[in-house]
Formats: sequence, structure tokens, C-alpha cells
Amino acid sequence: MSIPLNTKSNTSQFHCYVLGRAQDGGVPHIGCMKKCCTEARASGHQEIPACLGIHDSQTDKLLLIEATPAIATQVAQLRELAGITEPRTLVDAILLTHAHIGHYAGLMHLGKECASTDAIPTYATTRMVNFITSNAPWSQLVIDNNIGLHTVEPSQHFSPMDGLSIEAIEVHHREDFTDTVAFKIHGPNRTLLFVPDIDRLDDNDALIEKLFAGVDIAYLDGTFYDGRELPNRDASAIPHPLMIDSMNLLHEFAESNPRAIRFIHLNHTNPALNDTTIQTEMRNRGFLLAEQGELVIL
Repeated sequence: MSIPLNTKSNTSQFHCYVLGRAQDGGVPHIGCMKKCCTEARASGHQEIPACLGIHDSQTDKLLLIEATPAIATQVAQLRELAGITEPRTLVDAILLTHAHIGHYAGLMHLGKECASTDAIPTYATTRMVNFITSNAPWSQLVIDNNIGLHTVEPSQHFSPMDGLSIEAIEVHHREDFTDTVAFKIHGPNRTLLFVPDIDRLDDNDALIEKLFAGVDIAYLDGTFYDGRELPNRDASAIPHPLMIDSMNLLHEFAESNPRAIRFIHLNHTNPALNDTTIQTEMRNRGFLLAEQGELVIL
């Protein structure tokens, strides 16, 4: 499927940063004694869960996309990248995709035991909002007014920052507690797609077109590379598309829009994290891995 990429100005007040690119457990992963994690522990290398941050350079407002277990580090990184040194509100809004631990567990840091925030606008689907309000300890954040919940529905556009229009797009992913959405973020000059978790891409052309149409940069679920990292499991039964399958499916888009698709939410065992041969092959095909701290100007 060939979907045209928008070519637009490289100036905007909205600066989007990658604040993490790993799957929920990060690297080194708890309990993992494979080389990927033993070497990371020995060297001090860390990868933290997938997260984006947006800085409005005109107002200094900050938007966090996902509240991961590494939220303290990621807020500090966002403020540093934005050049904000003065005391201020932690962030000005939060977007949540779904209720798996790498995407919302960081909310616990907003309560009275830690940041004790004041009604941070927090955007999520109806099912996610109901889950938070109905289940402790998350419900205490609502009771204490640490977060102010805003319901968004799939295909609905909303604006957590003046000048940004964001669309929630429903995607299928393991529904343990809530539904899951991707976010399509429309800035003045560019459109960015954030899909950290999805079950499949290859069975729904209409969804692919909806996700990728008009997109300049896409951060796409890259949890597993080709299944070799899961030798004792049936990769077809795991609810994430393999990177090699996504690259085959989206090759026309990548050929027309080289390096627009950047894989994120990488499992600790994913060989693409450390194998330079794989990384070179990906670049030659027009794909990239997301990089910690990289900037996209919207």
C-alpha cells in the first residue's frame, strides 16, 4: 500500500522528543539472565519504556504521552531537553494509550506520596477512565484531584495544547482491563503517529490506511524482530506484529518515505537493539529504530 508523505516546513513551536523506546519492563529486564541483560547490568546501560514528550516552545507547556514506570526520569529528561530549569507544574497534560503497566503505572508518582500534583489533565478512553476511577490505587488520584480525567473516544479529535490536534484511533491489543488506542498527532507542519502496542497489521488494510495516511513520522510497535528471541514460544500467538512482517507490509510506504517509520516499544530480547547488521539492513530498507532523545518538529 502506497501512502504519500507530507513534505512541510521544518519550523514549529512544537518539539516532540522520544523519552524511551523499550517494552514495559525496559533493559535490563527483571529476572533476565540472557546476554542482553547481563551485559546491560555490567555496563550500566539502560533502556526505559516507550514514551514521547512534547514541548510547546512558545508557552513552555509540556505534554507527556504515556505514564511509564520511569516517569520521574522521563519528566526530568523532557524538562532538560526543553531547557526548562525553573520550578513549574510537573507537566501540563498526559495522554494514555491503555492499561498495561508500561503505559500507565507511572501515574502512582503523581499522588501525595510523591509529586502530589494538582489536577493534571489526563486524556484516555472511556474504558480507561472507568478503570482508573473504579480501581485503587489509581482512584485515589481522582479523589485527591491529582489528575483531572478527560474522556476521548476513538476517531475523536481533541486538543490538549492550543495548536495541536490529536486523534485517538482504536487498535486491537490484548484487552486485560481496557481498550487500546494509537494517537495521531497533528501539528502546524507535521503529523506524527504513535502506535506502541497493536496485535496485528496484516489483516486490516482500512486500519493501515487510517493510521498512516498523511503521516510524516510513525513510531510503530517493534516489540519483537523476527521471533528468534522467543525460541520456545509460537510467535504467531503473541499479540505484537514482528518487525520483519511490518517492514514487508509497509515497504512501499518506506520506499516513498524513507526512515519515516521508526520502531519503538522494543523488547529486551529484540536483536535489533544491539545487532548493527540488522540496523544497517533496516536503514537500507527505509526503516529506523527510535532513538532516545531524538527530536521531531511538528
